[in-house]
Amino acid sequence: MKSIKLLIISMLAITACACSPQRRIIYFQDVNENPAVKLADDNRIRIKPLDRLTVVVSSKDPELAAPFNATTSYNSLSSNPLGSTSINGINSLQIRTVDENGNLYMPIIGEIHCAGKTRSELAEEISKKIIEGGYISDASVNIQFADMKIFVLGEVTRPGQFDVTRDQITLLEALSMAGDMTIYGNRSNVAVIRKENGETKIYTLNLLKTDAISSPAFFLQQGDVVYVQPNRYRSAVAEINQNRSFWISLASTFVSVATLAMTIISYTNKK
Repeated sequence: MKSIKLLIISMLAITACACSPQRRIIYFQDVNENPAVKLADDNRIRIKPLDRLTVVVSSKDPELAAPFNATTSYNSLSSNPLGSTSINGINSLQIRTVDENGNLYMPIIGEIHCAGKTRSELAEEISKKIIEGGYISDASVNIQFADMKIFVLGEVTRPGQFDVTRDQITLLEALSMAGDMTIYGNRSNVAVIRKENGETKIYTLNLLKTDAISSPAFFLQQGDVVYVQPNRYRSAVAEINQNRSFWISLASTFVSVATLAMTIISYTNKK
C-alpha cells in the first residue's frame, strides 16, 4: 500500500514538473515587480584570522624593498627551502598567515591589525607605514589571498571546492562554478554556512525572489559552504527507489529459497 502511495506521489511530481517547470526552476520570478534591489552594504571579501596572504613590497630600488620581503617567518607557495619563489630575480608569492587575533607580522614595521580589512585597505596601510617610517619613499604593496576557497554541496551538477581569485563573488557565481543546480535543487531554500566571530551561522536564501540579493550571504566570504537542498520531488523519487530495491532484494531471496527447497525435495524423492 505504501509503495502504491509513493508511486502516485512520484507520478504527480512528474506531472507537476511537466505542467509548470518554470515555477520551480527560474530564478527571481518577481523581477518585474521589483526591478531595483538594494545590495548588501559590505559585499567585498574581508580578511579574517588564519587567512593566508601573499604580501610583496616593491620599489624602484629593489634593494630597499628586499628587507620587507625577507623569507623569515613565512612559507612559500613552492617547495623552495628558502621560502620564496623568484621571478626575474625578485622574490614573490611569500605567504604570511594572519594570527588568531587578526594581526599580521611584517618585517621591520612589526604587527599590523588586518582582520576586517580588504586587501586594498591593508596594502594601503602597510605602504603608508613604510613611507611614514622613512624606509621607502615610493613603496608599493601587493596583497593576494593565497588559498581562498568556497564549497558547494548538494543538488548541483559538480559539487566540490572552488578557488576564489577576486574580492567579490556572489552566490549565483558560485553556483555557476558548480554547474548550476540540478532540476531537483530547492531554489527556495539555499543555505550558506559561514563562520563569524567564532560562531557558525546559517543563512537561507530564496532564489525565486529578488529579495535574496539583499541578503548579507548573497556575496560570499572565504570558507563559506553553500548547500542546495533536494526538493520534495527528489525525496519522493529517492524513497521509491529505496523501497523498490528492498522489494527486489526480498523477491530475489524468496526465489533463491524456493529454488533451494525444490532442489532438496527433488533430491529426497530420488532416494
